[in-house]
Amino acid sequence: MRKKITGYHVFSCLNILFMLGVTFVTFYPIYYIVVASISDPVALSQNYGLLWHPVGDITFQGYKMVFQNQGVIAGFKNTLFILVTGVLINMIMTTLGAFFLTIKGPKWKNVIAMMVVFTMYFNGGMVPSYLNVKELGLMNSIWSLILPGAITTTNLIIMKTAFEGIPDSLTESAQLDGATYWDVLWKIMIPLSKATLAVLVLYYGVAHWNSWFSASIYLQDSAKYPLQLVLRNILLLSQVENMAAGVDIWEITKFVELLKYAMVVIASMPIMIIYPFIQKHFTKGVMIGAVKG
Repeated sequence: MRKKITGYHVFSCLNILFMLGVTFVTFYPIYYIVVASISDPVALSQNYGLLWHPVGDITFQGYKMVFQNQGVIAGFKNTLFILVTGVLINMIMTTLGAFFLTIKGPKWKNVIAMMVVFTMYFNGGMVPSYLNVKELGLMNSIWSLILPGAITTTNLIIMKTAFEGIPDSLTESAQLDGATYWDVLWKIMIPLSKATLAVLVLYYGVAHWNSWFSASIYLQDSAKYPLQLVLRNILLLSQVENMAAGVDIWEITKFVELLKYAMVVIASMPIMIIYPFIQKHFTKGVMIGAVKG
């Protein structure tokens, strides 16, 4: 017994140390970016190794320059529109599709379900997708970032499995009392699947917030760029010459590193703020909507 107890304590200590190490490795990059974004740019360029506190005089010039950039402001507005409208369309289409594949009676339901699953493993690729968007007249339109991805197959299957977990006796008794399919969906299915719906909102929301590649293909007007594409252009292409009207180019070059750090913080903060409020539904929603073996 003593050997077992000693082994248990040793394992617990090692496990705690390992998890602390994982937590540090995960948290420190975020902490570093936040601290670096308010540090003195000259002192920061001369700093080597780990960064535990702001170096030099604390400055918010990076954030000031970000919010003076009209491209960033327009990117925020475009991303918010894409996020709200896109998630709304995603949830409506996914819910309706999952409900159709769940209820009994529709013809060709199994065939349609197989076609849906087929898209998980095979797709036309970038060129057919581009031609499809072009023929639909969505080029250089924000809707090209919303409509082509209205449903994600994985999320549809998660929602379908969650609906299938609801006892048939509930829907059958409701239909015997005169409930229509719409009544069953809005009054039984959706209220009993709130956890899964919350998880899918998070999945779709993060996907829309982080998306930039589709915008780089379908959009030519920079005024329609989402925030992440604006951020990419600044971080990778160093497009800083027009960051702030009336600011000397040397000042812009001096603060370019702070500008990049500030952009990362601003782009990441909304998701980091929203996530804790949805986290409590995360495990439950995934387990309810998990594919049954």
